[in-house]
Parts: sequence; C-alpha cells; structure tokens
Amino acid sequence: MNLNNMPKTKIGIVAVSRDCFPESLSVNRRKALVEAYTKKYGADDIYECPVCIVESEIQMVEALEDIKKAGCDSLCVYLGNFGPEISETLLAKHFDGPVMFCAAAEESGNSLMDGRGDAYCGMLNASYNLKLRNTKAYIPEYPVGTAEDCADMIHEFVPIARAVVALNNLKIISFGPRPLNFLACNAPIKQLYNMNVEIEENSELDLFEAFNKHEGDERIPGVVADMEKELGAGNKKPEILAKLAQYELTLLDWVKEHKGYRKYVAIAGKCWPAFQTQFGFVPCYVNSRLTAQGIPVSCEVDIYGALSEFIGTVVSQDAVTLLDINNSVPADLYEEDIKGKYGTYTLKDTFMGFHCGNTASCKLTAHEMKYQKIMARSLPIEVTNGTLEGDIVPGDITFFRLQSTADAQIRAYIAHGEVLPVATRSFGAIGIFAIPEMGRFYRHVLIEGNFPHHGAVAFGHFGKTLYEVFKYIGVPVEEIGYNQPAGVRYPTENPFA
Repeated sequence: MNLNNMPKTKIGIVAVSRDCFPESLSVNRRKALVEAYTKKYGADDIYECPVCIVESEIQMVEALEDIKKAGCDSLCVYLGNFGPEISETLLAKHFDGPVMFCAAAEESGNSLMDGRGDAYCGMLNASYNLKLRNTKAYIPEYPVGTAEDCADMIHEFVPIARAVVALNNLKIISFGPRPLNFLACNAPIKQLYNMNVEIEENSELDLFEAFNKHEGDERIPGVVADMEKELGAGNKKPEILAKLAQYELTLLDWVKEHKGYRKYVAIAGKCWPAFQTQFGFVPCYVNSRLTAQGIPVSCEVDIYGALSEFIGTVVSQDAVTLLDINNSVPADLYEEDIKGKYGTYTLKDTFMGFHCGNTASCKLTAHEMKYQKIMARSLPIEVTNGTLEGDIVPGDITFFRLQSTADAQIRAYIAHGEVLPVATRSFGAIGIFAIPEMGRFYRHVLIEGNFPHHGAVAFGHFGKTLYEVFKYIGVPVEEIGYNQPAGVRYPTENPFA
C-alpha cells in the first residue's frame, strides 16, 4: 500500500489551565500524558507544545504559532485542570484542522486539597463554549482519565484526524456521466463542498483523447512486466495487458497534472456502456491496481462511492473495495456450507458482495484475468477483457457508505461483519458476507434510507472510527444507520410484524 495519497498526522498537545488553579497541575499532567503516549505508541504522531500552559488569549496565540511551526495538522486540547473556557475554545476555533478535547482525572484521594484540578467540571464548560462558537471538536466517549487513559484517547483520535485532514485536501476526479439506468448513483455535489472536498468533472471523451495520446508510451513495457508479475498464473489475457498499461499510465498522468493545489485524489471512473467498444477493454484490473496503491477508483462514476473508499483507505491504511450489495445466498448453498458452521448466522444474515473485477489482488484468495461475463452477453468477448476475478479473502470487514441524497442531504451507514471462508461458486470479484441482522438492516437502513447498491468494504472492524469521522464532517447522528441488534426496533419497523 502506497501511503503517499494520505496524510501522516501530527497532533499538537496543548495543555490549558485556569488561572485560579495551580499551573503545575497542567504542566505535570501534560508531561505524564506525553510520557505515557510515547511509551505505548511512540512519538511519531504527537508534538508536546512546550511554549506555555494556555491561561490567556495571548498565550493561546503563542501556542497556535508554536504548533503551526512544528508542522501539526491536528490538535489535542488537554485540560490539566478546570481550564479557561474562553481561551481553550478560541484555540480550537482558530486552529485550522481537526481538534479533540480530553481532561485529566484526579490522581489520589490524598491530594484533593491543592492537588484537585476539577477538569471533570471544566469539560462541561468547554463543550458549552464550543457550541457557542460553532466550533467542531472530537470528544471521546468518556473524556476524563489518567495519563494512560488520555494517551489511548489521543491514539484513537489519530485515524479520525487523518481522515478529516485528508478530506480537507481531497479532489475527486470523475469521468463521464453515469451509465443509463444508474440513477441510484445520483450524486448531488453540494455536500462535497460542504465537506471541503473538491471535484473535477470530465467528459469520457477527454479521457479517451488522453488515452490515445499515450499510445506507444515508452513506460508501457515496464507496467506490463509489473502486471505479469502480479498476475502470475492468473495472467489469462496477456494480449490485453499493453492496453491496460496504457490506460493506467493515462490515469496516473491525469492525476499528476490535474490535482492542482490538492494533495490527495480519488477517481470516479467510467466503465460502460461505450467504454468497452471504444477503448477495447474493461478497466476493472487497472482500477484494482490503483486502489491497491492508495488511489481508490470507483466504478460507474460513483462519486460518493469513491469518497467512501477514500475515507476507508485513510482510516484503515489498507486497500478497500467497492461492491454491489448484489445477490442473496441460495438456500441450498447456505444449508450445505454455512448453517451451523460459522456462529448463528441465519440465511437472511448473508448476502453476496460482487463487482466485475475491481478488487485488489491482495484481497482475493486467488485471482485470474478474465472477461466480463455480463457485458459479453451482448458484446464481443474480446472487448470485455480486463476483469480481475476471484473470491474475496475471508475475515472481518466493515461495510459502509457516505451518501448525498437526491435532495442533497448527507447520510451514511456502517455495519460490522465478515467475509465467510466459503466458496462462492460464481464469477467476478465476489464474496459471501455475513452481517448480524442483515435482513432487517437491508430493509430499514439501506432500502428505507434510499442508499444505492454500491457499498465500500474496509478489511477489518473500523466502525468506531468511521462513526466519529462521519459525525465530525457533519453527518447528523440520526442519519448514520447501523445494524440494530435483535430486539431493538428500527423506527420504520412494523411492531406487529
């Protein structure tokens, strides 16, 4: 995984103190916090602001200048005691990046006279003042703790901060309108700007012109050799590799030439219906290779799919994929290969996630270059070559999506589950997914929330972080769906069913 398409976050830790409390409380507690973090997680993610303990507005400005000079893109405001509610929230307001607040717990029953800091109380005033200033901040589930506790809180903030910083520096590059009959991938772009994400929309003719200009590019043989190495015995369509390499170079050069002042890029690509006949192949394998390099490429000009993939990539620091929530698992397959073998999953807890061949080879149990079976039903097979097919690796997954609705409202869903180690007996990049209470989640979140059929897949359980990222960037909490456990009713669920 190439991590160049995402930030490496550095969190400035600034301790604050109310002037009627001993400043030494904040000084000593900050030192203990930094020592605890460094001991457990290393010092790469954090910077201890030594300039001052912030008690006043002037000291707030000095601290801002110091952490900016140190290259911090994220901020932790640490209440070593009650804290100055004005200066500490101005610190958050004027910092250009994600911010978190946490507070020190009292150390001992033997030090509750001069050693009592009252940060437990101060967090309440801090939260009230943040709201007054319309200032965002991440506050952990229980934000008061020992040095070790607060170190863990900051560590949990790292991927949240990384995602927010990345989105503030992201450009999505799209090519072409959605395919016909793909209203489900409707993408009102207003919410992208609300999240500070840039978008560059291009015609597929622009892409085709750029592709043709790369014909005979001297770099093509090197890319072909790399593809051959990756595919190994799965190189079943060697005749198409030169064109695929030409297309990969086209996209990478486009990214380099068009990302402008933005640091990070995701792509929403066109792949049908005219793509195959004009380019002479399908782009699935190239999409998988760029995604494995940390540049997610969504299918079918799915702009919010690309956005979701990018967030998943930054949070997990691993390759992700984008799949159709595609088909039910046949009852006979469930009875033969699943029932009673993998916990208590029912048939309705399972489904198959599929796409033509866009999943990175490292996320497939085995892989082969093939043709796109569905497209080949109405087109010559030779123009549908280019899919990377295989069963998806088993293990924990997070299924999620961030989406703008048709009326430009923002909503999301998150569900933990797993890919089962069960042969799919089918084609494409595909896996058998199991998510607890999936049937109810499918009906009362995915269908009721009008989500499209594409879902992003991160390999591991990242729901806690994604939930906080979605909250931070402005998704209302009531618009973040998740799979309710059995016995907990969805608002739209019939109580008599």
